[in-house]
Amino acid sequence: MLSPWAEDIWTAARKTKFLGVETGTRMTIVRLSAGGLFVHSPVALDDETRREVDALGEVRAVVAPSLFHHLNVRAWMTAYPKAVYAACPGLEWKRADLPWSCVIGDQPHPIWADDLDQVYFSARRENEIDFYHPKSRTLIVTDALLNLSTHPDRSTRFVARLMGNTAPGVGWVEPFMVRDRRLARRQLDRILAWDFDRVLLAHGALVERDGPEVVRRAYRWL
Repeated sequence: MLSPWAEDIWTAARKTKFLGVETGTRMTIVRLSAGGLFVHSPVALDDETRREVDALGEVRAVVAPSLFHHLNVRAWMTAYPKAVYAACPGLEWKRADLPWSCVIGDQPHPIWADDLDQVYFSARRENEIDFYHPKSRTLIVTDALLNLSTHPDRSTRFVARLMGNTAPGVGWVEPFMVRDRRLARRQLDRILAWDFDRVLLAHGALVERDGPEVVRRAYRWL
């Protein structure tokens, strides 16, 4: 089921496990000003999801924004063969079995350039692409801000405590996911230059306000 987030933005949360832990995952859909839909981190495409997506408009672009967010892309390619399928750098090799349309970095694709800006957060090992939707003042990330401390699953909350994940992006694991701290600081400066307030993330509770402060707190160890 799709949930409205802001004008022209919807999300869909699904259960999923990583290393045996229920982390959940979340898709974001943006309706583009020129028409059609931008799909970020696609979830499994069941019949109900497809009906809801089709009711919103034509799928024009599907983005696999990190090296770990690609498992459902093939089903979307089958259902929406005319869409552009964009991979983060490195995913074109990891998933060479998929016919990607393009590999994206810091430059927004023309299909969504009027509605979204982006930063290639290459300092992180996931090769994540993060997006900004100015109209709703929303930052859209995947793994850059894990937020599992209030997860409904008791075992997930326990693991979150072990990881020190007491707030979005906080935890002792995070420094190991950054391979270049100097580069990370530069890329975070670009993200923090955006005028966002809320944050959509793939795993855990969403950030409803004070987004820049949440990001700064998560990466204060840099």
